[in-house]
Amino acid sequence: MNKKDLSSDIRRLAEAKRAVILAHYYTEGAVQDVADFVGDSLALAQQAAKTEADIIVMCGVHFMAETCKILCPAKKVLIPDPEATCSLAESCPGDSFAEFVRQHPDHKVISYVNTSAATKAVTDIVVTSSNARQIVESFPKDQALIFGPDRNLGSYINSITGREMLLWDGACHVHERFSPAKILEAKAAHPQALVLAHPECKAPVLKLADVVGSTARLLNYAVQSECREFIVVTESGILHEMQRQAPEKLFIPVAPEAPETPGCSCNECNYMRLVTLEKLYRCLKDEAPEVVLPEDIRKKAERPIRAMLELSAKLGL
Repeated sequence: MNKKDLSSDIRRLAEAKRAVILAHYYTEGAVQDVADFVGDSLALAQQAAKTEADIIVMCGVHFMAETCKILCPAKKVLIPDPEATCSLAESCPGDSFAEFVRQHPDHKVISYVNTSAATKAVTDIVVTSSNARQIVESFPKDQALIFGPDRNLGSYINSITGREMLLWDGACHVHERFSPAKILEAKAAHPQALVLAHPECKAPVLKLADVVGSTARLLNYAVQSECREFIVVTESGILHEMQRQAPEKLFIPVAPEAPETPGCSCNECNYMRLVTLEKLYRCLKDEAPEVVLPEDIRKKAERPIRAMLELSAKLGL
C-alpha cells in the first residue's frame, strides 16, 4: 500500500474510532502530515489535557504517551511502537533518581518532561525546554533545586538565570552528538545563515548559536525571521515543518560528529524513527499497543505535570 492510501486509511480509522493523532516534530514527515496535531513536548501535553477524543494515539516516544495517560486516565492511549523509548529518559531511572532526591531533602525537584512516570512521581514540577527558564525563576532565589535529567539543559538554565541547581548527569543521544566543528563547517559553507540550537546541546555548541530555544521557538523564529538561511542544530525531523511553513527558505541540518549510520548527513533520533505510517495504521486498527500505568504512580506523576500546565497558563506560555 502506498503512503497516500495508507494515510487515507489512517484518517478513516481515526474518524471512525474518535481517535486523535498527536505527533512530535521529530517524527518522520509522513507521520506529521497525517496527524491531527503536531507540536513540541509542551504543546502535546497541553493538547492531550484538553482533548475530547476517546482514543489518543501518541506518535512520539514512550514518555510522551505516558504523559497522555497520566493526564487522561479514562482514555485509551496508544503508541505505534512501544520500543520507541528515549535515551534521556533512560538515563534517569526512577529508583535511582528517587534515591538521589532522598539524599537532598532540602531541595525542590524539577524534572524535564523527557522522563518516565516513575521519575515524575518524585518530582515537584515538570518543565519542557519551552518553559524551563520561567519555571525555574518562579522559585525563590534561595530555594535549593534539583534539575534532572538533562545536564546540558540544566547547565544552560543555570547560566542564564544565575542559579546553581544540582544537576542529574543525563543527556540526549541526539543533541550530545552535535559538535562545534560540524557547525563551523556548515557556517563556512553558508556564511549568511543563522544558527538555531536546542538547549539540550553542549555548552560549546550553544556558544555558536544565534538563537537558543525549544523546538517550537526555533520553528517560530525561522518562519518569522527575515533571514533566508538557517543552520538547524536539533533533531532533523523539525526541518519538515520548517520547510512546510517557509518553503522559500533554506534549512541546513548539521551532521553529527560521530553518526550512528555511516554516511548519514543529519542528526536523527533512532527512537522517533521507529514510528512509521504502517505501525500507526496497525496501532489504530488493532487499538494496540496500549499504554497502561499503575494508578499510584500515575497519580503521583500527575501532580507535577498539572503544576507545570497551570503555571505555564498563568505565565502565558
